[in-house]
Amino acid sequence: MMEIIERTLSEPCEGVLVEPEGGSAVGVLVLAGSSGRIDTDRCRVLARAGMTALSIRWFGGERQPEGICEIPLETFVEAIDFLKARGSGRVGVLGLSKGAEAALLVAVRDPRVDAVVALSPTSVVWANVGPGTDGAAYPYRSSWTWKGEPVPFVPYDEHWTPQEPEGAPIACRTLYEQSWQAFTEAAQKAAIPIERSAAEIVLVAGGDDQMWPSLEFAQELAARRALAGQRPARLVTSSDAGHRPRLPGEGPARHSGQFRYGGTAETDAALGARAWSDIVAALRGDLHGGD
Repeated sequence: MMEIIERTLSEPCEGVLVEPEGGSAVGVLVLAGSSGRIDTDRCRVLARAGMTALSIRWFGGERQPEGICEIPLETFVEAIDFLKARGSGRVGVLGLSKGAEAALLVAVRDPRVDAVVALSPTSVVWANVGPGTDGAAYPYRSSWTWKGEPVPFVPYDEHWTPQEPEGAPIACRTLYEQSWQAFTEAAQKAAIPIERSAAEIVLVAGGDDQMWPSLEFAQELAARRALAGQRPARLVTSSDAGHRPRLPGEGPARHSGQFRYGGTAETDAALGARAWSDIVAALRGDLHGGD
């Protein structure tokens, strides 16, 4: 097994940097989803595959919004600056869920992003999840800003109610489906234009995702990319995997008493294993070979 070196960071951001001994010319920014955690385990997996991996806390930390509310996309650009300064000639961004939303948006705006791996992605920008720096979660605002301006977003349909009994873990998928249909004009304006990015794209989604319909979102992203004549996005799917695909070397995702994510430990691991070769190839620059 490849030896790796791990460093805890406080500057320029709170996070962890994991790299193979001797370093790597490939740097990967790793973004967790709405947990906001620093994903050390995922960084270790990527470092053992020969890449430098950086994971940062992008909300909920010191001088950051408590929730995913008007997060400056420049937060991720600064992390890319850090990787570049350390000698990463090629940069990828790997994100899960809301982290995938951010990864795709950054790739559209920063041409230094050579590859994006979007696990359980969305095809549109959504409203905030939790409060902003003002402590308020309402009225709805964008999850993201760019150059001080909010990125167009889809609000949530206030008529939605969970289907589960009180106290049971909630499946949020129908909230996103209902809101996507209720606000069609907003959804058109909030579409993530990955056709504007030259980055190599890998989309990984499970059909049993109970958090949001990531498979449908991923299919829309892939279709939009193909229609624009860009290099096709690589779409890796499984009908029975859930919201949290697991990469080889990672253990099962933590149990949640709050949300239903779909899938099982076995199907989520199988989807991650199926996507792994494409993920590594995209991050290293080998996805399309001689295309």
